Amino acid sequence: MNSRQTQRIFFAGGGTGGHLYPALAVAEKIREQFQQTEITFLCSSREVDAKILGPSGFDFLPLPAVGLSKSPIQAVRFLAQFLKSYYFVKEILRPEASVTILIGTGGFVCGPAAAAARSLKIPVFLINVDGIPGKSNRLMARYARRIFVQFEQTRPYFGRFSERVEVVGCPLRKDFFSHSENIFKTYDLDPNKKILLITGASSGSLSINQAVLEILPSLERFAKDWQVVHLTGMAHYEWVRTQAGNPTILYRAVDYCHQMPTLLQASSLVVGRAGAVSIAEYAAAGVPAVCLPYPYHKDRHQFLNAKPLADAGGAIIIEDDIRQPSRTRQALSQTLTDLMSSPQKLEQMAAAAKKLGRTDAAEQIVRRLFE
Repeated sequence: MNSRQTQRIFFAGGGTGGHLYPALAVAEKIREQFQQTEITFLCSSREVDAKILGPSGFDFLPLPAVGLSKSPIQAVRFLAQFLKSYYFVKEILRPEASVTILIGTGGFVCGPAAAAARSLKIPVFLINVDGIPGKSNRLMARYARRIFVQFEQTRPYFGRFSERVEVVGCPLRKDFFSHSENIFKTYDLDPNKKILLITGASSGSLSINQAVLEILPSLERFAKDWQVVHLTGMAHYEWVRTQAGNPTILYRAVDYCHQMPTLLQASSLVVGRAGAVSIAEYAAAGVPAVCLPYPYHKDRHQFLNAKPLADAGGAIIIEDDIRQPSRTRQALSQTLTDLMSSPQKLEQMAAAAKKLGRTDAAEQIVRRLFE
């Protein structure tokens, strides 16, 4: 479809920031180039979706779809909500089907939306930024005209649909290319000190929060030159703030950050998960990273997301050992002590990360959508 034919674009995906942020980056680029195009997000009913999409200025509609579970009762609920979402989306898409396209980004809301679009012969595209695609994207690949991915290693996972795959990188929000906010002022930080940023992604991470609270006293030796910004997640914020007390090192606990790109670019070191968007943001910002991949994924896809950055020298991977958390704490403490006392090593890691960063993925995707 070309720009004259396309008047409406729906993005389908949600439940995590990883499904929403790439879509927002593409939506921003579309709005910038094609101002008359109407854009709507079909998302989940989870709180994080409204938190992310609310300030964006784009319309969004939560769907009743839920994730698939092994429980027979929950499986029945999954099917019922899938069908409910399918028919709901179909009625929304039908009136302008001939001038509409749908872009799926993964997650349980993507499936019914893509299926509804396909039934109306609406072109479907997929954005998959994880190294290993999720079940929804693998299933929806049969409907897709093109599948945009971040890593070449992702291509084989789409099997007989791999010829539809295009490696473009991860779309990044326009915030990565602007520096309007003074993060030091926002969080009452010292502009003369380096920032150690600790994040458990948009929903926070209990295991990372626990590890940080344990090792925080060991970071006090760096109080002269460093300060800590700890993104706890909304659910853990009050508990972390209470447990942290008043450490000697300048420490700020934050529940959620709307200006993550600016905060990353101001940081000298980041500790966080290895979601596909996070890895792309670390590289684009040129910030050295200590990655603790999410430990509950059987396919270990966050580990595989982080591996290219680690292989390039821009990151260090530490296993988040949920069975023996003391191992994680010890490894994290030793790694941070080493990096925070070695400016030269941080500079080398930053340069390596920057070389791997790609900043034109959103532009490439928009160009291909409107060819």
